[in-house]
This record gives sequence, C-alpha cells and structure tokens, in this order.
Amino acid sequence: CPRRWWAVVVLAALPSLGAGGEAPEAPPESWTQLWFFRFLVNAAGYASFMVPGYLLVQYFKRKNYLETGVGLCFPLVKTCVFGNEPKASDEVPLASRTEPAETTPTWQALKLLFCAAGLQVSYLTWGVLQERVMTRSYGATATSPGERFTDSQFLVLMNRVLALLVAGLYCVLCKQPRHGAPMYRYSFASLSNVLSSWCQYEALKFVSFPTQVLAKASKVIPVMLMGKLVSRRSYEHWEYLTAGLISIGVSMFLLSSGPEPRSSPATTLSGLILLAGYIAFDSFTSNWQDALFAYKMSSVQMMFGVNFFSCLFTVGSLLEQGALLEGTRFMGRHSEFAAHALLLSVCSACGQLFIFYTIGQFGAAIFTIIMTLRQAFAILLSCLLYGHTVTVVGGMGVAVVFAALFLRVYARGRLKQRGKKAVPVESPVQKV
Repeated sequence: CPRRWWAVVVLAALPSLGAGGEAPEAPPESWTQLWFFRFLVNAAGYASFMVPGYLLVQYFKRKNYLETGVGLCFPLVKTCVFGNEPKASDEVPLASRTEPAETTPTWQALKLLFCAAGLQVSYLTWGVLQERVMTRSYGATATSPGERFTDSQFLVLMNRVLALLVAGLYCVLCKQPRHGAPMYRYSFASLSNVLSSWCQYEALKFVSFPTQVLAKASKVIPVMLMGKLVSRRSYEHWEYLTAGLISIGVSMFLLSSGPEPRSSPATTLSGLILLAGYIAFDSFTSNWQDALFAYKMSSVQMMFGVNFFSCLFTVGSLLEQGALLEGTRFMGRHSEFAAHALLLSVCSACGQLFIFYTIGQFGAAIFTIIMTLRQAFAILLSCLLYGHTVTVVGGMGVAVVFAALFLRVYARGRLKQRGKKAVPVESPVQKV
C-alpha cells in the first residue's frame, strides 16, 4: 500500500534507527532537515534546469535546426545540441602513455614516486578534511558547543568551481583535440556526479569514514551491473569472484563494527541508504563518461564539461533554496571552515590532475594499485585521528576487500600480457 511504502521511506530517513552503535549527537531539529527531504529539494532544483533543457534539445532536433538554423545563436545551439564533427586537420592525438627520452630506471622511479606521493597527499588530505568538515563542530568554546556545517551541496559547489577553473586554464594553456561532443550530453554525467558527491558528504553524518571507504571499494559490483545495462559489457569469471570476495569482506566489516567513541556517528540505516545512492550514481557516472570518450576528447575536456554543468546545477539549486548566502555567511563566521573548504577543493582539483598524469605515464594498472593503497591508508589515518575502532573480524574483512582489489589488478595484468582484451577500468575523471 502507498501508506506502508511512505512509512518505510520516512523511517529510513530518521537517523535514530541504527544498524549498530549510537545515534548521531545532534539529530535534525525538524522534518525539513531530514536528508531525504533535502535530497528531494535538491533534485527538484536540478530538474528545474534539466527538464527545460531536455525539451529545448528535443525541439531543436525535431525542427532539424542543424540544416535550417541561422543567426547569431546558431553556433551556440550547434555546439550545445548537435556538436561539431572534427576535421582531420584539426584532430590532435589524445595523450597516450609514451616513453620519453629520459627512459633511465632512476628517472622513471622518480616520476612514479612523484605521482604516488601526489595522489596520496591529495586524497589522504581530502579524506581527513572531509571527515573534519562533516562530523565536527566549528566555533566551540568552553561555554558554547559551536555549530556544524550541514549543507553538503555547498561543499560540492566549492569543489566543482575550483575544478572548473583548473580544467579551463589547462585547456587554454595546452592544446586539446577539437571538441566534437554535444555539450548537453555532459549534463547527465554531471547530474549523477553531483548526486553521488552529495550522498558521499551526507553519509558521513551517519556512518564512520572507514565504512564509507569500504563502500567505495565495493562499488566494483554496481559498476559491473551498470556496465551490463549501459554498455552491454561481458565480464570474466575472475571478476565475479573478486566482486563476491569484496561483498563478503564489506559484510564482515559492517556486521562486526565496534562501538564508536565520543560523538562519532555510528552506522545507521540512513547512512547505508546514502552509501548505496553514492555507489549507484557514481557507477552511472563512470559508465556514461566511458561512452562520451567515443568522441575522442581528452580527460581534461571531460573534466571541464562535467564540472561546468555541475556548477550550473548546484548554483541554481542553492539560489532557489536561498542556501548560497547562508553557506557564505557560515564561512564568514568561521574562518577555519573557510580554510578547510578551500583546501578540500584544492586537493580535489589537484588530485584529478595527478590521476590524468599517472594514467598517461604508467597506465591504469599502476594507478589502481596506488589508489587501492590510498584507501587502506585512509582507513588507518581516520582511525588514528578520529578514534574509530575496528574489531578483529572487521580487520579481516578489510584485508579480504583489499586482497580482492589487488587480485583484480593482477588478473587484469595477466589478461593484457596474454593479448586478451581486458575490461576497461572505470573512468577516473570524477572521483570526489
């Protein structure tokens, strides 16, 4: 019955229902502060741009505007709706992994060390700041508990604005392939990316950071499902085996989580739903981006296009809710938060550039190993800094997850050595 389904949804949105441990320290003051209500409001704001835009695209296609259109708006409409067919003389080969003149082992080792250090510093710092911003108070004194920042969408906007500026500057300074994709096609990956990032930030109000990291590791499973649905891919038996091992390891960790100290949020039903939403949206993003790369664009062009629409969606939604000014005021009240949010955005943008450079120089397998190690270090660092506890069974679950991830890398490398077509690695353009 509709009433029963509605009751299930409302109960799922309540943070007081825990799968274990204590509830968050500060529950929402009213039903308008529930994550599910905020999600619907944000989605309505994005729809106010997506729906009219989709109708306009369909209108121009039905009118055959590409052949009949004239005037000042024709180049803009053509770029946004139909795209540009690249000419042979305008095509620039995409950056590929080539051996430079300095091919000495020492030089290659130094470059690999530089890439690994850049990725580790960028994303470990990003993870620590993410947990600090979403789970701790600002302005706390002996007489005042301070206040927490609760608007995850504002953080998403800050990350996307800086990433847009970095990508745009890179495209201006470095020659790129002639852009041929219709601009509107970026909006689908952008929408799912914004929603996945929002779910990721929001989930930290209800789950511990180690739980979130393991959930990210387990997204291999929905990525495979999305690959079958969106791209009609087929997978090897070892991929199903490693996906099953990851599921077992994550289950061991979640079912054996120890009590969270102090005010750290415990795993709740709301957190699990938000993590599931993050994984689903992020899986769609990576598969849609893979399809867009058929237009022979560079990774930085992809980064620019997705972040452009992300800024459009988040700014529009925040303005409609009147939350943009409130987020700015919070930054004015707490300079520490402003510094954290800025550094969070810098780490996000720099991390994406390190991703492109690492894959271009050493390939996807080395990159995957570095990022898998980063996830393990992130769990250890979070436990040390914020006091999360991990039981023996939970630690075994973590070991199973990372063993399965390294097994995937090894098996993919063996396939490549045998000359078989390895399954493409999920797109790395938007990771945070």
